[in-house]
Amino acid sequence: MDLIEELAALRNPMPEPGTVTPEDCYADACEQVEEQRKRDALGLEAASDGLQTNPVLLTLEDLKAHKAAVDAQIRRLLAYGREFHGSRPIALEELARHSGFSFSGVRTAYGESEIRHVAAQIGREPNRPRRGTGKTEQ
Repeated sequence: MDLIEELAALRNPMPEPGTVTPEDCYADACEQVEEQRKRDALGLEAASDGLQTNPVLLTLEDLKAHKAAVDAQIRRLLAYGREFHGSRPIALEELARHSGFSFSGVRTAYGESEIRHVAAQIGREPNRPRRGTGKTEQ
C-alpha cells in the first residue's frame, strides 16, 4: 500500500468478523468499506496534489473539521433535550451520561446561538423561556 491508500485504510477500517448484523452481510459491509477507501484515496490524492500539502496533514485537518461539526451537533442536541424536548427537559444527569459531558458541563455546553439554531431547524420556539443564563452573544 502507498501512503494515500494507508491513510484511506486508517480512516475506513474494515469491520471485524462478527460485528456485522446479520452476519451474512459481512461481505457486503467489507465491499462498502473498500469502495469508501477508493473514494477517499482519490479525493485525498487530488487535494494533496492540488494543494501541495502532506496528505497526513490534510487528513488531520479534515478529521479536525469533522470533530468540530460533531461537537456542534452534540451541543445542539443538548439544547434540544433541555429546551425543546417534550413537556419536561431531559434530566442533566441523563444528558451527561449519554453525551460524555459532566453534569455541569451540559448546562454550559450550549447557549443562545444553539437554541436559535435548533428553533430555526425545527420550526418552533423552546418549550420554556430562558432566564438568568448569564450568557451573552458576541
